[in-house]
Amino acid sequence: MGDLNPQAQQMADESMVRTLASQIEAIWPQEQAFLRRYDLAAGSQILDVGCGTGEFSGRIAAAIPGSHVLGIDVLPGSVERARARWAALAPRVRFEVGDAFALAEPANRYDLVVCRHVTQAVPHPEKVVAELVRVARPGGWVHVLSEDYAMLHMMSGPLDSDVLWRVGPIAYTERTGTDARIGRKTWSLLKQLGLADLRVDYVIVDTLRVARTTLAAIFTAWRDGYAEALADGSPVTPQRMRQHFDEVIAGVLDPEQYAVWFVPVVSGRK
Repeated sequence: MGDLNPQAQQMADESMVRTLASQIEAIWPQEQAFLRRYDLAAGSQILDVGCGTGEFSGRIAAAIPGSHVLGIDVLPGSVERARARWAALAPRVRFEVGDAFALAEPANRYDLVVCRHVTQAVPHPEKVVAELVRVARPGGWVHVLSEDYAMLHMMSGPLDSDVLWRVGPIAYTERTGTDARIGRKTWSLLKQLGLADLRVDYVIVDTLRVARTTLAAIFTAWRDGYAEALADGSPVTPQRMRQHFDEVIAGVLDPEQYAVWFVPVVSGRK
């Protein structure tokens, strides 16, 4: 299937730690409300696929006392960081190196299987989603936060912010065999796998619901980790790509401007 982790370098960069920390701060307050419909109780088995530094794993374990959470990530460095960060919750929360395309977990095991901020970064996301469904127990839930980079909207300055997302992430994923617009397609993937009670909810990450400094920190980390990679092979120079990001960041921090990122959260019951 070729390179299954074309963004490995960016995922391992220190900027990704900042990205994940800022994203969970922006998203968790709204996302946790969606989790209540799964009716998870003490003793629930939860799998977090592509867990990164474990930001979601730790929070859901704290939100559901007595639950057991296993976080899986392909990068050993991320797993080590997650173990250190959430050591106080061990052994109820564990982290292991694993492959989202071939989970080393038995079928029909987990009450909830979660995958966040992954589908846009890997080729063949349908294969990852199929693995999520395989390991969910009958009656269990699959919860996919699936990014879509055409759902970012902000005011333009001298540089058009829409150009940033189009010639940046969207074109970059086309070149790397991934899909920066997978968010709008994930409902269809879960439907094809036969899940019931399908829903698409949206976390609205905007300058009214999220602190401007938090939202700006997300875009700053994206700039630091991705600007050069996004420019490589594009008609935009690395310097101009960074200028695009700098303008977006300045706009987010400007109290007279509005910006929003709609984040799809797609869920269904097996």
